[in-house]
Amino acid sequence: MKNLQMFCLTLDNNHLKKIKKLEYIPVGLGESNFSEGWFTDKSGNDIIAHKNPYYGEYTFHYWIWKNYLKEIKTNWVGFCQYRKFWSINKIDEEKITLEKLNSKIIKKIPVHLYEYDSFIGEPFYVNQFRFMKFIKRNFKKMLFNPSLLLDENKRTIKFHFDMWHGEGNLEKAIKLLDPEERNDFKEFTETNTFFNPHNMFICKPHILLQYYDSIFPWLNRCEKVFGFENLKGFGLKRIYGFLAERYLSYWFKKYTIYKTLPIYFKDITNL
Repeated sequence: MKNLQMFCLTLDNNHLKKIKKLEYIPVGLGESNFSEGWFTDKSGNDIIAHKNPYYGEYTFHYWIWKNYLKEIKTNWVGFCQYRKFWSINKIDEEKITLEKLNSKIIKKIPVHLYEYDSFIGEPFYVNQFRFMKFIKRNFKKMLFNPSLLLDENKRTIKFHFDMWHGEGNLEKAIKLLDPEERNDFKEFTETNTFFNPHNMFICKPHILLQYYDSIFPWLNRCEKVFGFENLKGFGLKRIYGFLAERYLSYWFKKYTIYKTLPIYFKDITNL
């Protein structure tokens, strides 16, 4: 059995040869008309490609859930992006060629990591922004809660989500979760000051199914509250993707034996 199947997501039809050179599976999302050789979210059964501006990469995850899960025959399946790549060890080079990138990114899960069910990105801390950035986002909240400025441990995932994606929206979404997740996820968002970002993960196929069975019914219920028409600005328009990003961190930590791995930022457009 092949060790790892890695999907690389992009919005640019011109990335096809570069992604194939990296030996990854090219996935084209968005409004472009992608040529042959691409996986997309636009054909098959029960597709939601039209929701891509709101769901981001999760329209492709939905496509896999409905159309492709049984085709995955590898030990692990993973997802990266045209400007974010997995590595076993941290990559320090700022300037790098496509060939050098190809030699450093993950192509298979090494034997010494076989004990893990999943891999998620290194933590992104939401409490490290400059004070003025917090104040500009919500002056009144900071004025009446000065401890938020003084105590960074109070600047939690929930606080950050309220600031950038609408006050109270995370709380509304949590109420729509399955009962067995509701309290745990609420506690996770109210006590943690970091999450594992970019909606990137690697996991075993049976775990992927379990994750999809949990997240997509929830996001569908969220649509009945947030809809699409009134989602203005990037922080609100992509709210379903941002909800999924926080839930991903919680779910994989709760249900899998996980390990964090570095994510290397390099846009292949200019390579």
